[in-house]
Amino acid sequence: MIYLDHNATTPIAPEVAAGIQIFLQEEFGNPSSDYPLGQRAKAAVQQSRSQVAALLGAQPEEIVFLSGASEANNWVLKGVAHHLQQKGRHLITTVIEHPAVLNPCLFLMEEGWEVDFIKVDSQGRVDPDDVRRACKPQTVLISIMHANNETGAIQPLAEVGRFAREYGILFHTDAAQSVGKIPTIVDELGVDFLTVAGHKFYAPKGIGALYIRRGVVLTPLLHGASQEGGRRAGTENVIFANALGLACELARNRQPQDREHFLFLRDRLHRRLQEGYPDLVLNGPETARLPNTLNVSFPGLSGADILAGIPELAASTGAACHGPGVRLSHVLASMGVSREVGKGAVRLSVGRSTTAAEVDQAAALLLQRVQALSAVS
Repeated sequence: MIYLDHNATTPIAPEVAAGIQIFLQEEFGNPSSDYPLGQRAKAAVQQSRSQVAALLGAQPEEIVFLSGASEANNWVLKGVAHHLQQKGRHLITTVIEHPAVLNPCLFLMEEGWEVDFIKVDSQGRVDPDDVRRACKPQTVLISIMHANNETGAIQPLAEVGRFAREYGILFHTDAAQSVGKIPTIVDELGVDFLTVAGHKFYAPKGIGALYIRRGVVLTPLLHGASQEGGRRAGTENVIFANALGLACELARNRQPQDREHFLFLRDRLHRRLQEGYPDLVLNGPETARLPNTLNVSFPGLSGADILAGIPELAASTGAACHGPGVRLSHVLASMGVSREVGKGAVRLSVGRSTTAAEVDQAAALLLQRVQALSAVS
């Protein structure tokens, strides 16, 4: 199998897998226990917290471990809404967010909250001035993803962060796709909350983290005992917290070489496809996107049909077929991509283990399949 779906999930890094073995076999203590076995587990969790914080340019006490991005996003949106509902009941987000942000917003709308969904341009990027104009005295939170999971488009967070701070509005970013791939320093982005998903950068599924700026109060999503400083109840997942810490340390050390590797492979794949199919369309920005992400369309064809004929290639599409109709992803539709172009979208995302030979083979398989489908149509 040629795996080009690293935006969906990544394999666990060998260094991460090796590093957690001791917690699977020997160090099984509860971090809340006072005897040495428990205290070693507590120390291991604190070390992992420091590793996550170092990648984000944060302080360890600003990091809370949880199950993943969906929990983090739900916690921020619902927690801020609960804590600040007397100050205002207005939120701002964008039309291209992950469902883990969009659906909590829809839930809050049912509870009487007002939510503005900011549109994006044809490149899938939001205009900070549109966000600024949507701000009101009642606005308590802005939530904008850092990088889009489909197109890789990177959003201009720093500019939004500057006026959010000026207006006294809390600012959250879902950085599930960007952490570990590009710099995500919280002070540079100007955010009060930042969502981390471990399985997007070589940690296991089921572990994530939320950065909460020091001094910011957030109503807990889970109530119980006093774990995570009283902010997230439940016995800590020592094994996976350590996996996330190791993945963060690995990403911090590897980021420059990973970026170079990703860019080389992504652009090589793009060139190969463009040479064999001149009508190829790039969905998303040319440069302001994740270094590993390539979302392209083969106009007039179906991305699902293309991939269905290449079982040895793992990748994603940008549209779903429903009987005679085609439903574009909400991201491509929000960018104004036509149905004719959007239905032929394929998302290809490379990773650390991807090779030039695999990229060349993937391009050849895609072009061969496209040629066969074009001949039939």
